[in-house]
Amino acid sequence: MNSSVSTIKNSAVKSYLKTIFEDIGKATLFTTRFFKEVVKPPFEFKEFLWQCYAIGYKSLPLVSITGFIMGLVLTIQSRPTMAKFGAESWLPSMVGLSLIREIVPVITALICAGKIASGIGAELGSMKVTEQIDAMEVSAINPYKYLIVTRVMATTIMIPILVIYADFIGVFGGFIGYNIHENMGFYRYFTNVLEHLEFLDILPAVLKTFFFGFAIGIVGSYKGFNAENGTESVGIAANTAVVTASLAIFIIDMIAVQITDLFY
Repeated sequence: MNSSVSTIKNSAVKSYLKTIFEDIGKATLFTTRFFKEVVKPPFEFKEFLWQCYAIGYKSLPLVSITGFIMGLVLTIQSRPTMAKFGAESWLPSMVGLSLIREIVPVITALICAGKIASGIGAELGSMKVTEQIDAMEVSAINPYKYLIVTRVMATTIMIPILVIYADFIGVFGGFIGYNIHENMGFYRYFTNVLEHLEFLDILPAVLKTFFFGFAIGIVGSYKGFNAENGTESVGIAANTAVVTASLAIFIIDMIAVQITDLFY
């Protein structure tokens, strides 16, 4: 009896590992195809611009609220600790440095992963289930170039722009939080933040957001494009897209931090 149970467990583990490695292999081929298709004409500029609008502009309200709250809450929470050491004057620079280097890029990317990756996964999954992608292939249209390349390029470009925008909103939120208990003009506050920022604080934080955007786009597209038949697979594609994209963001951030640390 024990041996049969053990055999079943081993079989289940082997099947699970096989599924994971097969999925990794398919995802690698899917990503490799992107780099091949992105340089081949024709280029779908109209669809690309529409995706930039849908991904970037329509995400502004959510990013604005998130960025403002991050700056406000971090300032309010940090003030008592800084006051204990008599370092309240360092609060603007500390908050600005924390927001720009790590908090805003990661949190904004995670917010976008939840909104954008799930949206791409659900949209493409729905098109796959209703055989719209098959219809495009029959009509001599390259669905990968039209659907995947445009979305991945849009996320790769728009996520860094959203993060830079959220940086400014976060600093403004910090300014509001600081002036709840103190009194400092915005120009002086903003100057205090910029005085303590260096090139190596800004460049890595911006560069890694391009990888965040690429991961969000490619994961959402892969999950949706490879959805199985049935309406249930649309929800599964959207859900797994969010989870996988969020995990990819943490892994990319961990690697980026290790690389950046070499230059300090």
